[in-house]
Amino acid sequence: MENFNDEILQKMIENRPKFNKRVVITSGMPYGNKTLHCGHVGGLFIHADTFARFMRDRIGKENVVFVSGTDCYGSPIMEGYRKLKETSGFTGTIEDYVKFNHDFQKKTLKQFQVELDFYGASGLNPAKDVHEEVSKFVFETLKKNKTLSLMSTLQFYDEKVGCFLNGRQVVGKCPFENCASEKAYADECDLGHQYMPKELINPISTLSGEKPVLKEISNWYFDLQNNTKLLKDWIDYLEKNTITRPFITKEIKEFLKEPEIYIKKDYDEQLNEVKSDLPRFYQVEDNKSSRTLVFESLTDREKACDILSEKGIRYRTGKTLVPFRLTGNITWGVPVPNEKDLTFWVWPESLWAPISFTKTFLEKSDRKNKNWKDWWCSKDSSIFQFIGEDNIYFYGPAQHAIWLNMQKENPTVDVPEGDLQISTLVANKHLLFLNQKASSSSKIKPPMADELLKYYTAEQLRAHFLGLNLGNNSASFMPKMFNPDAKEDEVDIVLKEGNLLTNVYNKVLRTLFYAWQKYFDGVVPYGQVSEEVLKNCVKTILKYEKLMATTKFHMVTYELDTFIRNINKHWLSNLKENDKESMKQNIIDCLHMCKVAMVLLHPIAPESCEKLAKFLTLKENVFSWDKIEQPIYEFVEDKEMFVPEFLEPRQDFFKKHPSQFKGEE
Repeated sequence: MENFNDEILQKMIENRPKFNKRVVITSGMPYGNKTLHCGHVGGLFIHADTFARFMRDRIGKENVVFVSGTDCYGSPIMEGYRKLKETSGFTGTIEDYVKFNHDFQKKTLKQFQVELDFYGASGLNPAKDVHEEVSKFVFETLKKNKTLSLMSTLQFYDEKVGCFLNGRQVVGKCPFENCASEKAYADECDLGHQYMPKELINPISTLSGEKPVLKEISNWYFDLQNNTKLLKDWIDYLEKNTITRPFITKEIKEFLKEPEIYIKKDYDEQLNEVKSDLPRFYQVEDNKSSRTLVFESLTDREKACDILSEKGIRYRTGKTLVPFRLTGNITWGVPVPNEKDLTFWVWPESLWAPISFTKTFLEKSDRKNKNWKDWWCSKDSSIFQFIGEDNIYFYGPAQHAIWLNMQKENPTVDVPEGDLQISTLVANKHLLFLNQKASSSSKIKPPMADELLKYYTAEQLRAHFLGLNLGNNSASFMPKMFNPDAKEDEVDIVLKEGNLLTNVYNKVLRTLFYAWQKYFDGVVPYGQVSEEVLKNCVKTILKYEKLMATTKFHMVTYELDTFIRNINKHWLSNLKENDKESMKQNIIDCLHMCKVAMVLLHPIAPESCEKLAKFLTLKENVFSWDKIEQPIYEFVEDKEMFVPEFLEPRQDFFKKHPSQFKGEE
């Protein structure tokens, strides 16, 4: 950066964020029983892609790996496949079913300019075989480290159909106190709460519509409940050393509480009769309508639950760590090594699927560094995992307890070189559709992602979703074309952020092109950028860099809005058409600002920015941050004969959707 005589600027330069040599970026995996709706793309993938593109420009494309894929296994896929065969006469295999959805997902992501290094599928090759190897590695390492237990537990069984039920084959009500979940399944609700199957309230089999019974079955469990102290150290590490959003650590801390039971005060008389029979506990005194009983261990709480149930005392349980099931008996799954008839439960194996995808990609790539451990197990590498708010439990305490227990002995959050490193979790709040949660299980179905492209360009949508501040708050997606209550003369708020590109930035770019075409015979005048312009551009670059590094995407869009509008103001305030020298300097200064804006916009509107760079005949390295503060002349073949392509009248670099021109001349 330039050595300007500016104390504020020097302070900003001193406090620039530091980046590791390598970065892995992952995005939550959509199930293989569906195509993508607006929540998948707008609530997750666009944010992850924007960050990945920024990191490629910032530290070099060869130092970034961005992976995700289709979550192929588990009961949701089996249920979707079963229903499709019953209702539509589908005759293909379950692999055919998953592949159709996987291919559709890939196509949709490409349409939204989401550029993953690898978008795999856990149940389809080339990733399938690698994923089985990685699953074996994780399972055998945990088993060797004595962190697994073979437990006999109760599992739902449908007597009418004659089979055990898994996951979403059972629906009921979540047993957690004050849980607002719309649906609860065999041992987790759709808000991510984990519980034992016997705790599910009013279970119903989706196969028969009957109430299932509970039968004993043996499975492998990871001893998550023994990791409270280690996870508290991990939370402390996150808060001191990472950009983890405060609501994430706050939610995780909820699961690190001691085992609790909540009993309404209406049952005080019955509770007093059985208190002496309960395992040791202490009671929290508060003004709530329920009594809070706190137990020393999960086993004690389970015994208490049995006693309360026998006496007909209704209760709800609190969040706490419970044994994390690794295996099940579902047929469509990753086989557990040396365990007949057992497969991995979909949640644990989907946690290490990004490792499988990274390994698959590197083995087939031309990267110099093909060792997956140098990306996931090195202190020189950072891992950023973009997830939805509902999945914090799994990617948070469950995943990181497993990761830490992969160490040879005495697990520590100061992870040794060569072991799985701690990830930075970037969780977004809910993307709402017309003020309802955007989920395929919601009552109001959000539009599928590809439907949005009938009325908006991908870059208009990318800019809008980034501006919604999902990192801090749930936000409603209110597209006018999909809102039955929208009035004809109503402004479409989805276009707000995109208008900065299609209106303001386009206008100043056209003005510059037409100026050098009119006054300088199509040659961009050569000269020094004004010091004040250079200085202001560097400040914007540094503010943008810090906001991107801390994943504050809504603030990035705000900063760009201010910067680009100032380019237009600068042009107008310095415009003197009859003064050629003044016109020359105005072009030089505004073009430098436009070049900086183009580089900063590249992660958000990649295709249009690359089109602009090509029109300006710039070298490919113009998007690299190695010389981001340098004037545009550093990126052309001949500084004094810099001749961009000729721009025809009314030509735009950042396009509106054709449907938005209705009624315009």
